[in-house]
Amino acid sequence: MSFRIHLTGHVKSVVDETLPGLVADLVASGVTAADPTLWGPAAEDEASRRLGWVQAVSVSRPLVDEIRRLRADLAARGVTRVVLAGMGGSSLAPEVIAQTSGAPLVILDSTSPAQVLAAIDGDTSSGGLDRTVLVVASKSGSTVETDSARRAFEAAFRDLGIDPHERIVVVTDPGSPLDSSAREAGYRVFNADPDVGGRYSALTAFGLVPAGLAGVDIDELLDEAEATLLEVAIDSPDNPSLVLAAAIAGGSLRRDKLGLVTDGTHVVGLPDWIEQLVAESTGKEGTGILPVVLLPVSPELEARPDDLQILRLVDDAGAFHLFEHHEDEILVSGSLGAQFIVWEYATAIAGRILGINPFDQPDVESAKDAARGLLEATPEPTAPVFVENGVEVRVSDPALAESGTIAGVLDSLWSRLSPTGYVAVQAYVNRLELPQLQGLREMVAADSGRPTTFGWGPRFLHSTGQYHKGGPAEGVFLQILERTDVDLEIPGRPFTFGQLIEAQAAGDAVVLAEGHGRPVVSLTLTDPQIEVLSLFEAAQ
Repeated sequence: MSFRIHLTGHVKSVVDETLPGLVADLVASGVTAADPTLWGPAAEDEASRRLGWVQAVSVSRPLVDEIRRLRADLAARGVTRVVLAGMGGSSLAPEVIAQTSGAPLVILDSTSPAQVLAAIDGDTSSGGLDRTVLVVASKSGSTVETDSARRAFEAAFRDLGIDPHERIVVVTDPGSPLDSSAREAGYRVFNADPDVGGRYSALTAFGLVPAGLAGVDIDELLDEAEATLLEVAIDSPDNPSLVLAAAIAGGSLRRDKLGLVTDGTHVVGLPDWIEQLVAESTGKEGTGILPVVLLPVSPELEARPDDLQILRLVDDAGAFHLFEHHEDEILVSGSLGAQFIVWEYATAIAGRILGINPFDQPDVESAKDAARGLLEATPEPTAPVFVENGVEVRVSDPALAESGTIAGVLDSLWSRLSPTGYVAVQAYVNRLELPQLQGLREMVAADSGRPTTFGWGPRFLHSTGQYHKGGPAEGVFLQILERTDVDLEIPGRPFTFGQLIEAQAAGDAVVLAEGHGRPVVSLTLTDPQIEVLSLFEAAQ
């Protein structure tokens, strides 16, 4: 089998309770047949336009040779460095594919000015802009982060005397604003299937074009996926997608948080892709499944809160349980292509179990609207309630800051947690310069005693951002921002990258606090490399 799943304890009883109904209702064959009625009348229209991913393997086969020819043409001209500008599903799947294959692919899914500049400038190992091709990936064709990156690269190419038309490849839906403008401008355009939502697009042009140009054997990836298609289409209790869906969404006493642990699998970075797929698909109408990306030594694995289901991604689920004792866990293994197929099926089926539409994202636009409003209004910056060791502190509720210390503010934020609440740490910084900031998640989880997610901003807005606003209203939010002298103009726009990322952070904070009544603490590092240490001390 190309995908294996092993269950024990509580989660096995949940599957035993839920699985017979899924088999009897012919859910697996219904998904394979693209039956839009599976999710109820309210979701039928959307589902009728979002099930193209079940045919992605066959539809994408003709792309393979096109991508290979383009890669060879670029290599013949000395263009060997691939940068991908994309958000959410347009970047997370290619990132996993490239990392697992060991192919060099630069991901630009940030509006941090320094991170954009680093993507433009390159380095001595992979080459500079003179050896770079930019893949611009946007399903809607209007994603502000991707559009801004394209504008910056176009200007940089021209400054170097390079025709952008020779170095920019576009992946978008047919008929999108980007499709029209790119074709008019003479860019190379790959159209994706418009009947596939962004987070289900791993095996479409969005996943394959950037990965293939980076040197991944995408034919092999499609072979892996194809080998799994029969397994997931059969209405059988052995169908891994039905078992996985029942395990993460089923049961009368459902655990609504899913701890994802990488433990020996050859697949690199898969939890970040799963996080977006599951959180954005299910986090709506006050319900959902919150993925929590964990390390094998994370505090949650010791504490084992009752509402957290642990899922381990291992090399061989069938053998792993014989040598390692992991009672009441979900063990999963499989090739990357098989993982993509099974998780897409399972997530869509989980939506049916939860009674929601797994193909829309009704709350994502609110943060975008708030950011646009701030960019247009250009309000004066809000003064911090206090500054400690150079770190500026802002809060959604003055009562959070009564202690006058960062450690006290964090304790006050944790005190707002319900017994089933979670903490979301959101870092709007240059992650190339502050990768250690991700370690803050472990400290916050230990200090707060609750499951804690970590997201790089604005990337997470296209991932867990939907869950934060549409899922259960039980999150508390910690934003980390940075003040830096580095900034970069966005050609043709009245704002800079620095102003854009600030507006994105402020806009999301406003929506969370004022629109959803959730507590938000924003900490701005004015000297990031030094003050990150103070932040770690406060979190301990």
